[in-house]
Amino acid sequence: MAAMDDMIDATALTERFLRDGFVKIEQAFPTRVAADAARLLWRETGCDPEDPATWNRPVHWIGGLSDGPFAAAPNSAALHAAYDVLVGPGRWEPRYSLGSFPLRFPHPEEPDDAGWHIEGSYQPEGANWYYTNLRSKDRALLMLFLFSEVREQDAPTRIRVGSHIDIPPLLEPYGEAGVSGLRIAARIDAASAHRPVVHATGHPGDVYLCHPFLVHAAQPHHGTRPRFMAQPPLYPAVPYELDRPDGDYSPVERAIRRGLAAGAR
Repeated sequence: MAAMDDMIDATALTERFLRDGFVKIEQAFPTRVAADAARLLWRETGCDPEDPATWNRPVHWIGGLSDGPFAAAPNSAALHAAYDVLVGPGRWEPRYSLGSFPLRFPHPEEPDDAGWHIEGSYQPEGANWYYTNLRSKDRALLMLFLFSEVREQDAPTRIRVGSHIDIPPLLEPYGEAGVSGLRIAARIDAASAHRPVVHATGHPGDVYLCHPFLVHAAQPHHGTRPRFMAQPPLYPAVPYELDRPDGDYSPVERAIRRGLAAGAR
């Protein structure tokens, strides 16, 4: 998809999102912002970008950061316009920080974290894993922000195209309470195994905006330079609704309804 400015083709964006479960927005935020963010992420890892001998583990997980570039990246005009299209004007919360940075390094040890899954978004009292429910409580979108060049060999996130449609029938029986992703992990994998796979490759400043039920997976790094990205949620300002009297459904809601209809056939 071509770079987007203030004006976007809302119809094309919606159609692609409904079909694939994600859209890639090239140069969604400036490359200089990505470079500033990468510099700060290197500092957080304690590794030397010029000395691979210091790259001491395959994945560095970094939590929330609110320094300048991490506040700027999710707030470009292109991204705000896309949030409005996919989630709905006034239905999402602005972000002024980013978190959940899985920074993957070339390393002889391969991490055991490459299972197919959807992201959970809330943790009920006493639960030891994150849950999700049919209305995607507390998550409007899954977002992938690229802060480095990501090629096929650089551990790009794997995406099962169209898999967002397979998940609503799995979640429906659990109602508003929802279910742990661990409990239904095998069913998520099996339900979406027929889907084609693409890789979330791209350049610094690219962003993938994904349906919260998109099935995806990590993979080991077989390149030469670390992969820096963030995978934060976009938070909802109001809950998603699947029975709107006015029929004013967002593309995220429309996709959930399509999944339920497909599961009922």
